[in-house]
Order: sequence, then C-alpha cells, then structure tokens
Amino acid sequence: MSKWNVSSSQLVLILCVFAVTGTLTAWISRSITAWVGFDDETFWLWKLLLRLFILIFGYQIIILIVAFFFGQFRFFWNYEKKILRYFGIGKDKPEVNPQKPTTL
Repeated sequence: MSKWNVSSSQLVLILCVFAVTGTLTAWISRSITAWVGFDDETFWLWKLLLRLFILIFGYQIIILIVAFFFGQFRFFWNYEKKILRYFGIGKDKPEVNPQKPTTL
C-alpha cells in the first residue's frame, strides 16, 4: 500500500480491476479466435499469435475501461503511462533547471 500510496479500500478496488481485466481479456481473446474461425484443426501457432496479440495490446485498453468503472482510472492511467515510457512511446517530462532558461 505504501509503494502505490493508496488506501486499503482503494487497494481492494485496484485488485478487483486486475482480476476483472484478466478474466475479461481472456474471454474476449477466446471469443475473437472463435469468431475468426479458429478451431481445433487450426495450426496452434496462429491461435497463439492472435491470442497473445489480444492479451498484450487489448489488456492495456481493457484495463483502462474497467478502471474507469471502478473509479480507478487515474491510478491505472499513470500506470499505463509508465509502461508506454518504458517502451519509448510516451514523453518524459522535461527537467526544469532553474539555472538555465528553457527555450522553445
């Protein structure tokens, strides 16, 4: 709790968001593979690649949607921004140096 700076009730909601998101993402990936027409006869690698794509990228979107309904959007948006910055997608905040004026 102290690492994330949240209350115990907020921690329960955050854990619920993770649980619901994981379950929902697995259900959606299974539904999409069935909708595409993959069955037991489909080469296992194609199913794996599609499900991994959905699980990795879909999860990031679904977690924000679920977090919104649990009232935890701000926490998870900050969490997602950290992930995006880690992959070099998000912008880091520029460092402010009081000794040197910033120019545009």
